[in-house]
Amino acid sequence: MTECTQDSFEFERHFSREVVARFDGGALTSDGGALLLREVDRRINLMARLAECFDDHRNPLLVRHQVREMVAQRVYGLALGYEDLNDHDQLREDPLLAVLSGKKQAGEEFLAAMGRYTLG
Repeated sequence: MTECTQDSFEFERHFSREVVARFDGGALTSDGGALLLREVDRRINLMARLAECFDDHRNPLLVRHQVREMVAQRVYGLALGYEDLNDHDQLREDPLLAVLSGKKQAGEEFLAAMGRYTLG
């Protein structure tokens, strides 16, 4: 009989870090399926294309959150069921959402508090 269970599942790297889904416990999230959405985005480049729809008039020297990161944060938040911008005040420290949004130092760099930004 063939054994069809896996101990882990590897995703595309996040900059220099490996992204691996394991099934042995530890730090858990119920939103892990969103990594599949990120893989789709990497193939069709949707977040970058959406970000190009916005004009960013902020002073580049003061920018902490790139438009592409904020767009990804919002889109992934919606896909995960976080409908309100207020949710992002708590989600800004979420390591998984940081990986999805493209933060280089996921878990170390906070995401944007979405209720505080406007793009136009």
